[in-house]
Amino acid sequence: MQHPPDTDTKRSDEVVAVYDQFGNPIGQAPRSLVYRDGLWHASSGVLVRSTDGQRVYVHRRTTSKAVFGGHHDCIAGGVVNPGESPLDTAIREVGEELGIFGTEDAPLVLTEIARTSWDGEWGGHALRCHLFAFELRYDGPVMHQPSEISDGWWWTQAELDAHLKDPTWPFVPDTRVLLADYRWSQLSGE
Repeated sequence: MQHPPDTDTKRSDEVVAVYDQFGNPIGQAPRSLVYRDGLWHASSGVLVRSTDGQRVYVHRRTTSKAVFGGHHDCIAGGVVNPGESPLDTAIREVGEELGIFGTEDAPLVLTEIARTSWDGEWGGHALRCHLFAFELRYDGPVMHQPSEISDGWWWTQAELDAHLKDPTWPFVPDTRVLLADYRWSQLSGE
């Protein structure tokens, strides 16, 4: 079920970076305005794979999320804040959503795996976003941020692929676009 993005300024007035159609940051605006007016913005996140590359972490977003609530995803991510790089956003988001943090002695090692632009729609509103994805190899504990993720599990690539082939499976549409042309064998080093 598609609900329109949250354009209520009382609930969604976080300021996010605004981009032009070519992927260049050009300013900032409240998230509610970005969603209401279909302004270009950027989102960045992390595909978490087991260290042997055989499993992918999949999660279900809470139904209260502003966009794609209740949908499944394999990217832990969010919007790019003003002055933040996509890599900075990815590191912040994997920490916030999945509780995966690096340390000074053991920083997170992220590899960029895909980027694209998505000129889509959600709940009757234009939703335009430049998308950046990074991979993290990780086998440690995962701790969900309860306001953003309702459940999560590890799947093999075959299990994820089988679900992604089902157009009725509620999966985040911009991640489908982001990873559509990416060869999974590149991710696992095959």
